Amino acid sequence: MAMIARLRRYLPMTERLDGQRFFTVEKGKRLATPLLGALVAVELADVIFALDSIPAIFAVTSEPFLVFTSNAFAILGLRSMYFFLSDMIRRFEYLTIGLALVLAFVGLKMLAVDLVKIPIWASLAVIIATLGTSVLISSRKTSVRPPDVLSGR
Repeated sequence: MAMIARLRRYLPMTERLDGQRFFTVEKGKRLATPLLGALVAVELADVIFALDSIPAIFAVTSEPFLVFTSNAFAILGLRSMYFFLSDMIRRFEYLTIGLALVLAFVGLKMLAVDLVKIPIWASLAVIIATLGTSVLISSRKTSVRPPDVLSGR
């Protein structure tokens, strides 16, 4: 909501939607609709999440082309991945712990870059093992008690 309020400072915006239009005319003035505000908010969130993944890619490689392309693909694919993960997150309740451990590993690796040289294959092995273990433990737990489809839980 704060993002939309900031956007309203720079871009005059109406309170009502006008179908699927990003702009509308009210009292002779061209105004943005809340749909444009929502689009800007979603795209800005995509960029922020892509920038957030830069340290993770540096844990794997320092090749500039790979860093650039991985972030470009992150910007392009985050929204669809979000909808996929939002449905799957109930199944993998330990995935957040696994992701936290991966981020801690990446942070420690970046801090110790001058002291210890960790090979790329070892970093990938730690990341895959950590995420795989969290998914495996989660899937075993949720397979014991399947979700109640009728109640939506």
